[in-house]
Amino acid sequence: MSDQLEGLRRRARDVIRRSGRPQREFAAALGLEPSKLSKSLTGTRRFTAEELIHIADLGNVTVNWLLNGDDGATTVAAHPPRTAASRTSEADQRAAPDHDRRRQISEAAWHLIAERGYHSVRTSDIARACGTSSATIHYHFPTLRDLLDETLRTSVKQAFDRQVAVLHEITDTRERLLRLIELQLPNAGHLRREWSVWMQVWNESALDPHLRDLHSASYQRWHDTIAQTLREGAAEGVFRDLDAEQMTVRLTALIDGLGIQVMTGRPGRTVEGMREILRDFLATQIERT
Repeated sequence: MSDQLEGLRRRARDVIRRSGRPQREFAAALGLEPSKLSKSLTGTRRFTAEELIHIADLGNVTVNWLLNGDDGATTVAAHPPRTAASRTSEADQRAAPDHDRRRQISEAAWHLIAERGYHSVRTSDIARACGTSSATIHYHFPTLRDLLDETLRTSVKQAFDRQVAVLHEITDTRERLLRLIELQLPNAGHLRREWSVWMQVWNESALDPHLRDLHSASYQRWHDTIAQTLREGAAEGVFRDLDAEQMTVRLTALIDGLGIQVMTGRPGRTVEGMREILRDFLATQIERT
């Protein structure tokens, strides 16, 4: 573990160096006091999961790379499709200004689409949110479809980073599955916006074969993460001797269906109720009694 932590600190320092920002400025971008960042980089303080996610985002890398030095390293979460959002080559990181602008546009589009709806967002809205021109938006993303694709890739990377950052030190398989479920609840704030983006992607992918392929590859990562956890739990004797693939279909369908009911405001459907139903399903259908 000490070697992993030293490697993490070394790679975090490398991300800051490649960003071209002074350490104090990088800390400000993280929303972190400079002294706390310094302590984390020297080993007298540990990075939080949220800080790892923000560093990965600012550095155009993944949390998996920060922790292990390799995007392909085995983790508690299945790997997302390899995209521009997950590359970690030195050449990519040297293009920091261009990446920063793309990330700013992507984040603005992601929030606007989540809050207003894909068909209600115009290029001028995104330009206004970024303080730039529509021409700049079109330079990076020629069409709104390109931006919707990017919001999906962003959501996939964010989910993968969040899972790795939160779960990488949890060795108990049952606790890991509970945390995975918790990370999928449409709580107010970021997770609810993420659900909004996914629901719009589901709708658009029903009509657009291109987006359907992109969505399918992205959703497979979530499916594989659950299946991987179920297989590990069954092997350890924590979960029943079950068909991991079939149980994953059942569990993800339950999560999706309940999440949609919560998001669409069906009377009596709440995040708390969703959590209770999922925990009951885990206790009665998955855990070994």
